[in-house]
Amino acid sequence: MTTTEAFKTAILLLLLSTSAKAYRLTPYLPADNPTGTGIIVCPGGSYFWLDKEYEGHEVARWLQQNGIAAFVLEYSHGGWGAFAFHIRTRGRSFPAGFNDLTRALDSVRTNSSRYGLRPDRIGCMGFSAGGHLVMHAAEQLAGTPSAMRFVAPMYPVVSMTHPCTHKRSRRGLLGEFQKRATRDSLSLENHVPHNCPPVFLMNCDDDPVVHHHNAELLDSALTAHNIPHHYEHYHTGGHGFGVTAALTTAEAIAWKEKFLLWLHELIQDD
Repeated sequence: MTTTEAFKTAILLLLLSTSAKAYRLTPYLPADNPTGTGIIVCPGGSYFWLDKEYEGHEVARWLQQNGIAAFVLEYSHGGWGAFAFHIRTRGRSFPAGFNDLTRALDSVRTNSSRYGLRPDRIGCMGFSAGGHLVMHAAEQLAGTPSAMRFVAPMYPVVSMTHPCTHKRSRRGLLGEFQKRATRDSLSLENHVPHNCPPVFLMNCDDDPVVHHHNAELLDSALTAHNIPHHYEHYHTGGHGFGVTAALTTAEAIAWKEKFLLWLHELIQDD
């Protein structure tokens, strides 16, 4: 092996040794006016990396300040090595992230009394690829003991087959070689169950990363199946802003108050 080849191999091994596969759940518990509600937060990152700060911990701190227990989930994803070298890494692609989210839901529910939560008030919020993850879990877990009370996909990746598909997320989720049947099974617009939990959906028309038609497909599917949902559809705002006003427009950051109002009305019925 030449010096150049050895260097490239070392860099590849370094990239593949990052914490892409590590499961971690970080709680943020409210000290004041707890609502008894818990939300697992799944950051985006095209299923290759995680935006842990803007779409994870910042979101969790905001929820915590509003009396909601938040849990930031670092779920399995491809990692920078897979992105850079087009390598499929075992244990990091589908269904690894889904299994991590199911594990997190079960863990939070099992420990609900310790966290001060009602076990029937646990939901999920995800951003971009994290939005795909939480909505897929909502569809697949509906009617099971792991089912969530509500789900909030924000500027989400939705389809894996439509022309608007976010191809980088599809590659991060499924690897380099993808079967058509698997793509179909992970296209959220085609698998909304009759007992899907209530949905809060948000996106922006000028999103430069995930085409806005993704959210429109999901909105149409939820409407067709008579699933209670609220769709915040903004003209401006972009992508990847989470709860940080400086990263988006005054129009789009209004989703925060709209979500809190929606959630308050939802849990009032419990």
